[in-house]
Amino acid sequence: MFGDGTKEMGDELGQLVLDEKKSATCSAYELYDIRKDQLPQIGQYDIILDGDNQPIAITRVKQITLSKMTDVTPKFSKKEGEGDLSHDYWFKGHEDFFTKEYASLGLVFSTDKELVCEEFEVVFLKK
Repeated sequence: MFGDGTKEMGDELGQLVLDEKKSATCSAYELYDIRKDQLPQIGQYDIILDGDNQPIAITRVKQITLSKMTDVTPKFSKKEGEGDLSHDYWFKGHEDFFTKEYASLGLVFSTDKELVCEEFEVVFLKK
């Protein structure tokens, strides 16, 4: 599930995939190590879940880039498909998201942190 694990965000971001508006996502690089999670790999398939943890799509990772949040391009942020598709909307929303995510772990987020920027293609959509 994309987002913070809430039904609302899972449904909202999942719907962007179903509407074929979302072809990218990002996550905080250092949290992979803290959470002992595997980094995504090019060619990896992922099952996308909605807010009820139900599968709605299968994606395949096409590209992975490590980038400081301040260096994420407008081209990439638009591929996330959120809001008005502007880089400013993306930046503010992601700064808020990562600030809360870090705070939940007792950490402090700053926009110079590296992000794992993934671009994906949808290979199956639940219709």
